[in-house]
Amino acid sequence: MQKLSLNQSLGQKLSPQQIQFIKLLQVPTAELDSRVEEELEVNPALEEGKEENDQDTTEDFEEEGTTGDELDIKDYLGDDDYSGYKMQGDGNYNDEEKEMPIAMQTSLNDQLEMQLGFLGLDNRQEKIGLQLLGSIESDGYIRRSLDAIVNDLAFSQNIETDIDELEELLEHIQQFDPAGIGARSLQECLIIQLDRKIEFAESDEEHLKVLDLAKRIIQVSFDEFTKKHYTKIVKKLHIEDELLFKEAVAVITKLNPKPGGVSQGLVKTQYLIPDFILANTDGKLDLMLNSKNAPELRVSSSYSDMFAAYDKSDKKDKKLKETVSFVKQKLDAAKWFIEAIRQRQNTLIRTMEAIIKYQYDFFQEGDESKLRPMILKDIAEMIDMDISTVSRVANSKSIQTDFGIFPLKYFFSEGISTASGEDVSSREVKNVLSRLIEAESKKKPLSDDRLEKALRAKGFQIARRTVAKYREQLGIPVARLRKEL
Repeated sequence: MQKLSLNQSLGQKLSPQQIQFIKLLQVPTAELDSRVEEELEVNPALEEGKEENDQDTTEDFEEEGTTGDELDIKDYLGDDDYSGYKMQGDGNYNDEEKEMPIAMQTSLNDQLEMQLGFLGLDNRQEKIGLQLLGSIESDGYIRRSLDAIVNDLAFSQNIETDIDELEELLEHIQQFDPAGIGARSLQECLIIQLDRKIEFAESDEEHLKVLDLAKRIIQVSFDEFTKKHYTKIVKKLHIEDELLFKEAVAVITKLNPKPGGVSQGLVKTQYLIPDFILANTDGKLDLMLNSKNAPELRVSSSYSDMFAAYDKSDKKDKKLKETVSFVKQKLDAAKWFIEAIRQRQNTLIRTMEAIIKYQYDFFQEGDESKLRPMILKDIAEMIDMDISTVSRVANSKSIQTDFGIFPLKYFFSEGISTASGEDVSSREVKNVLSRLIEAESKKKPLSDDRLEKALRAKGFQIARRTVAKYREQLGIPVARLRKEL
């Protein structure tokens, strides 16, 4: 049996303005220009440029046939709505400064297609070759099975082929530059590169011996090599010349495991644009927001003229009412966007000022040991904002200082207790851990247990699992994989 009932609940929804502010807050400085451009394109009531001081405003007016639906131009074009949002420090930047041009570069696929053209293939073979090239991933490998590629060609291009034909064409592609391209596994990739080296080392017999041994190691003892079980490799291959073995291992370790990554087409020129600039003048820290965060925006004067025209008109017909409703919507959107930009700048400055206050000693000297343990909650409490807001600011922003550019994430770290009872930043512990590993004997690398004892000897109260976690965060492999001959 169905029943109708009324339920009362209390909920919170974000307004369009709040959603717009959240999205803008996450945008880094390098992308803000694009976001402003998008808004300028979709909203004709928003314009670039400084606001004119003598812009006229109209008085309140009421649409005929409505009840209390007042459209007041002052609600949308008040002086406080768009003035005062530019931050200090803008004068230090030249508005006419031009970005350096970025060189044109060809992609990896373009380079491979050009080399495919040199094989003299017929139309059918070229389509198969292009399908193989399209299966090469950004790191240079083909991970899709040849069976699947055969099916792709049959269904998408109505080309009947088989694995043997694909294998034959793939062998030609694997001779393309960069060496190792088109491999289906790391083992095959290394063998392709070694074959290329052997081909060009025919006149150097000593080097050829090294390369031949290197190829045997990868072909026969690949698993042992990846685990650095060198003793097992020597026994398995009956290697007696220790020097020759060391040279062969050295050759292998210099091969490129990701051939696709060396293509110029995958190397993108990027400019790191700091969101904040911090200057230290005789111990006084002056914080400025990058001027790119303060675009000059204004509400279009032509839209205020539409209000004036409507106010003076004798006939308030339906079409004119629709026009004014459209104008009102666009003025609202322009006002909200300018306000969101202003709030973004205010939030950025407040957050960065709190971080500088918390990490004042570090910003004075740039000494990592002066970094204090700091979490998002610490800053959120200082500026009376939500942790999620601080997280959005810290996630993709950076600051330029006298001693380098740092992402804001750099200043957040957990605390580790010392023997004296003080808390130190986990970043300092990681630095000590890195130095211990750098100074270890590569023939007998330090295990996590020995690293834990070494850190405790230096006063850091830390567990072995924490040592393992920090080591992994630093991208340092376990002791067995750090071992060298």
